[in-house]
Amino acid sequence: MERLFKLKEHGTTVKTEIMAGITSFMTIAYILAVNPSVLSSTGMDSTAVLLATCLASCLGTLCM
Repeated sequence: MERLFKLKEHGTTVKTEIMAGITSFMTIAYILAVNPSVLSSTGMDSTAVLLATCLASCLGTLCM
């Protein structure tokens, strides 16, 4: 892993990167669960909001 990603050069460790990945995953999972329910209370279609949230999350992930 060190040779492939040059972790020491970037000042990080495998543990730190795994924790960051888990944190990001949990954040996106939370947003996907909560966002449609919050926005559906304003009259928006919850399925459409879920789809838009998924697409925006995917686009943001690909940009990163």
